[in-house]
Amino acid sequence: MSAHNRGTELDLSWISKIQVNHPAVLRRAEQIQARRTVKKEWQAAWLLKAVTFIDLTTLSGDDTSSNIQRLCYKAKYPIREDLLKALNMHDKGITTAAVCVYPARVCDAVKALKAAGCNIPVASVAAGFPAGQTHLKTRLEEIRLAVEDGATEIDVVINRSLVLTGQWEGSDFIKTSTGKETVNATFPVAIVMLRAIRDFFWKTGNKIGFKPAGGIRSAKDSLAWLSLVKEELGDEWLKPELFRIGASTLLSDIERQIYHHVTGRYAAYHDLPMS
Repeated sequence: MSAHNRGTELDLSWISKIQVNHPAVLRRAEQIQARRTVKKEWQAAWLLKAVTFIDLTTLSGDDTSSNIQRLCYKAKYPIREDLLKALNMHDKGITTAAVCVYPARVCDAVKALKAAGCNIPVASVAAGFPAGQTHLKTRLEEIRLAVEDGATEIDVVINRSLVLTGQWEGSDFIKTSTGKETVNATFPVAIVMLRAIRDFFWKTGNKIGFKPAGGIRSAKDSLAWLSLVKEELGDEWLKPELFRIGASTLLSDIERQIYHHVTGRYAAYHDLPMS
């Protein structure tokens, strides 16, 4: 994402010695998914916390300035105010962590957020999203233009051929996937990534962020992801500077669950028109 991490000298011998116990990883993933979630007030509290980690995303070929404006409004007001008042959370400044758009839509997002009077960061996918197979000069120019237009975070698509040939790249965050693949964020892959982050922290003292993206649609899913990060990396990673969830429809289900908690019934479509 952003570029504050100056990096640590890469010890390729350490990387080459890493082995993954695949059966153990699968068992751990099953354990996380099978666990019963918290209920009632505890669930509502954790769901509101999950909202603050969301990179509210639209990456559609038919994105327009109007739906970017709508996205930004929802980022600032993610949960209906009367629901927040019922939970005594209306004055806590709950917003999503960021909005995430294509580079060509960064200007629209910056303008919409400025008009709404908030400083939610604008993230942008760049560097040849989603394949990362464009020329390096083109990729760098795309990043430069996105930053020039006001993006403060960049989700860079790595050139995977470099990884496959052992030419590793550094980052402030690592992300499970682009969200554009057949298989995206999965718990087994996430466990391996989180433990790599933990090992890297133990070896270097540098904290690397984690962002699962793609296929995270339900409130229950979000609770499982928060639980996984808490258990693998600890509470210090449960903040937007080190943990994000890339999602476009997750927020709608979280708001529906909050609505049910407050009112005792599930929302009709017209009850949450901005979802």
